[in-house]
Amino acid sequence: MPVRIEEFETGDLPSGPSVPKQVLIYLYTNQDKAFTRSEIATGIEEDPNTVGTALSRLKRRDLVRHKDEYWAITRDLGRVQDAYDLHAVTEQLNDEDGGIDSDEWDAAAPDEPHPSEKD
Repeated sequence: MPVRIEEFETGDLPSGPSVPKQVLIYLYTNQDKAFTRSEIATGIEEDPNTVGTALSRLKRRDLVRHKDEYWAITRDLGRVQDAYDLHAVTEQLNDEDGGIDSDEWDAAAPDEPHPSEKD
């Protein structure tokens, strides 16, 4: 959804659940069905391309299933709960201490990728 340039410039941007979170909630509440990307986008009132990106990322995390043009929540709902719990704790920690300062992180982070990130 577009925002006015004044909101963009001041940083006073609307906040709400992220698209991946909206997708998971939608698929969870409709777990007896599978949907196309467009149907999910319509259901959560978001751009289909944004929803497509979210679905791809959620699939890499094994939180959704994909077959042909259809998407559904994973059968392993415990995995979804674990992901939600991790997200909630991360948000709480960010609220308590202001989150990670990207400049400090860049200064302290190693130059080499972690072994799990190597191809």
